[in-house]
Amino acid sequence: MDHGARIYGQLLILRCQTGDEAALRELIACHSPGLRFFIGKIIGRMADADDLLQETWIDVYHKINRLERPAAFTSWLYRIARDKAYRELRRRPPGRETGDAVFADLVAPEEDNFTPEEAECVRTALDQLPLEQREVLLLRFIEDMSYEQIAEVIGTPTGTVRSRIHYAKRALRAKLELTTLERKTPS
Repeated sequence: MDHGARIYGQLLILRCQTGDEAALRELIACHSPGLRFFIGKIIGRMADADDLLQETWIDVYHKINRLERPAAFTSWLYRIARDKAYRELRRRPPGRETGDAVFADLVAPEEDNFTPEEAECVRTALDQLPLEQREVLLLRFIEDMSYEQIAEVIGTPTGTVRSRIHYAKRALRAKLELTTLERKTPS
């Protein structure tokens, strides 16, 4: 994000703190797609993600005046969403399936970096990672957060974030290599 966009985002937050509903609507429009995806990847069901997304924005509306540093908004927002997602996971009965095949929007259609088959392999491999690894990869590579921001979101030291990302990348790479090998091996 460039400097001007960062300043504008902080201005939106300050406007929200003064009760400007248009600024809140703009923040919601800007952050909701990524936030919805993040929540959905944690809990595994997009229908539940929509509900939690709405609850997250209600909390933001009620608590935005308590945010002292507008520059910390994104980390603060994702922390609220993460806490809600984890509460939802704790409420679920043990053994409930968390996978959901609705994540076709991981790679946007206009991007030609991956074929649809390759994108599906990445989504499937990502879904197979442990939750702690999946969330740090999402925050780092999908939401483009710094290690420090991720540490704020998940409530761990920066060194732990670095370690989780390292092991998550290794695990994802291993799953993708296994999938590639399985696809190349004739049945």
